[in-house]
Amino acid sequence: MNTTTQRLAIIIKDLRRALLATGIGLILGCLGFYSISRHLLAYIQTHLHQKLAFFTVAEPFLAHVTVSLAMTIFTLMPMLSFFLWRALAKPFALSRSFVFWFVLFTCFLFYSGAAFCYFFTLPFGIDFLLGFQTEQLKPVISISEFVSFVSIFVLAFGLIFELPIFMIFMAKIKILPRTFFEKNRRYAALVISVVASLLTPTPDIFNMLLMGVPLYMLYEVGIIALKLLRIA
Repeated sequence: MNTTTQRLAIIIKDLRRALLATGIGLILGCLGFYSISRHLLAYIQTHLHQKLAFFTVAEPFLAHVTVSLAMTIFTLMPMLSFFLWRALAKPFALSRSFVFWFVLFTCFLFYSGAAFCYFFTLPFGIDFLLGFQTEQLKPVISISEFVSFVSIFVLAFGLIFELPIFMIFMAKIKILPRTFFEKNRRYAALVISVVASLLTPTPDIFNMLLMGVPLYMLYEVGIIALKLLRIA
């Protein structure tokens, strides 16, 4: 069995042990958040400034389940991060202190990205999209579509903001060295522009910059972190 296969086997074994705890956490979290899902729906609707509609009998229930699941994933991020880095620690020889800081900054960047999306990007995006309404064209927004829209973008922004962690890990395990990131800034800016155009809720240049600029800054932060950590 080669090294790559051995590492993969160890990771799968450790992650399999974490699945039970994750499953229990998801079930309990969904049940807990479902009990306050009405308030959660009212909160995420604050940027919309209008009533939502539903077009099928089950749609309101599914919207409550969706927002409960999204909030559960959001809340369980520290646990999920811990399980992930613990599984990667042994096969890639990561020290306990390294794993501790990885878990800490994974959570910090995820919540920072999610908050940035909810409080800055989404309000501008929603206002832009609703700006196309006229006297003849009035919006009737589905509750399930809106909840999915908000949940996906908030969680996606949180994951995208993990860029420095990804860079440090790739350099740490010697797949992508620091010089790779330093020499490919131009291509990184291009990729970030494409990602920003795909993930922002609207196609306007303002929202693209609202995501693209922080992402490129995080790219530079990743390079600086690699220098400070003396990871080649």
